[in-house]
Amino acid sequence: MERVIFAFRVNSIIERDMKAKARYESNSFQTMLVGTRPEYLDVLNAHMAEGVFFSEEDLLESARVCVLGADAKRSLFYFEEALGRQIKIKDQWFTVIGVLADKGAAGGKIGGVLEVRNTDEDIYVPLNTILKRFKWEPTDPELTQVTIKVSDPDRLQEAANIVRAILQRRHRGVDDFKIAIPEELMRQSQKTQAIFNVVMGCIAGISLVVGGIGIMNIMLASVLERTREIGIRRALGARRADVLAQFLVEAVMVSLLGGIIGILLGFSMTKIITLYAHWKTIVQPWTIGLSFGVAAAIGVGFGYYPARQAAMLNPIDALRYE
Repeated sequence: MERVIFAFRVNSIIERDMKAKARYESNSFQTMLVGTRPEYLDVLNAHMAEGVFFSEEDLLESARVCVLGADAKRSLFYFEEALGRQIKIKDQWFTVIGVLADKGAAGGKIGGVLEVRNTDEDIYVPLNTILKRFKWEPTDPELTQVTIKVSDPDRLQEAANIVRAILQRRHRGVDDFKIAIPEELMRQSQKTQAIFNVVMGCIAGISLVVGGIGIMNIMLASVLERTREIGIRRALGARRADVLAQFLVEAVMVSLLGGIIGILLGFSMTKIITLYAHWKTIVQPWTIGLSFGVAAAIGVGFGYYPARQAAMLNPIDALRYE
């Protein structure tokens, strides 16, 4: 394929994937075992955190060596050293020779059926190893996917059209394959993210309104309970603005306390999601400041009415209140 579209200056890798259970001592987890070529690092711009990637010699010898994704290493070894250890994948033993760097928020990539998955959980072995050392059904395809890297992004669509024509000719016109272009996947991902943001925004908005109403009720009850106190303060010379400011500050403090609890719960949820759902979550520092700002605004907005009610009380009536 590289020879056919040489004008695009492409580099490509082929993969064969299979789901498998990996085990080290008492630790085990379900992973995607990826058989690929040594060019994987260059084509997908991946980097090693420890050790080395397998070589062309390992590929030719169908060597039983493997490279762990960052999350795969954590699942099997936690904080232990992984290099040189033996792990069991299905019924085969493999020696760990390297660990890939954590891809972070960019951890997902196109899977064999155009799915986005967390590739930090994958385990990589030489392509010949996965083809020869594991049992395959006769109906299983020999390859899961081919990843092509085009040096000129402006010719990406043109290259995809040529690849599609080549595959259709070789498959005798049978359209039993799919071609995914990163730009299309990005647009689809952005659309999904936009819908998610709208839904979460609606939930957050409703929560803020409910919380604000709760603060208003608390402050109205506080004004009612402290009517005589307000009357005494006014009789001693406090101005309406002083009473208004006092209750506004109290409303903001209540709102900020709720904001702090919400920030702590939100931060905990991101850790839980990362740990159990294996979704990459990032807490930006500016969001913490924004949370405090929104909490203060809710306190002022919903605390103003009770504060104004307190400020407008007649001092004489307030002193008579029982």
